Amino acid sequence: MNIVQDRWVNKLLKAACALALTASAAAGFAANTDTPASLAGATLVTAEQAKTLMGAGASMIDARVANEYVEQHIKGAKNVPYKEKSPKDVKFDPKEDSFDLAKLPGDKNAAVIFYCNGAECWKSFKASKVAIDAGYKKVNWLRGGIPEWKAKGYPVE
Repeated sequence: MNIVQDRWVNKLLKAACALALTASAAAGFAANTDTPASLAGATLVTAEQAKTLMGAGASMIDARVANEYVEQHIKGAKNVPYKEKSPKDVKFDPKEDSFDLAKLPGDKNAAVIFYCNGAECWKSFKASKVAIDAGYKKVNWLRGGIPEWKAKGYPVE
């Protein structure tokens, strides 16, 4: 090989490595679809805190679709499905989705708790955000969802 060929091979190898690293990073980023660890305007609650809030009169809202709710839900929870078509992203557009705010308590100062299938499920995150934007003042988000609830041995039906 001559010097010109060596340089081209070197450039090609560098470009291939850069491309491989970029693809690997992008795949890792795409695979991380968990919801954020916080949501401005909402209180992130544990299963224990959610249970206490329910005992004090807070409404537990299951944001999952109806068939998931029927299969199993937190005892006493009301199903208000968040039907998502928007991307699983903090910058989602709620206009792409469907969520019936009229099924939430009429009193926007009443405490509500939203949950779904855990950190990788975006329905409760999005429902919480939409409720906050609609003026609900005491929005609680059970990010760990029904998996965390069941792990504590709390009642489901």
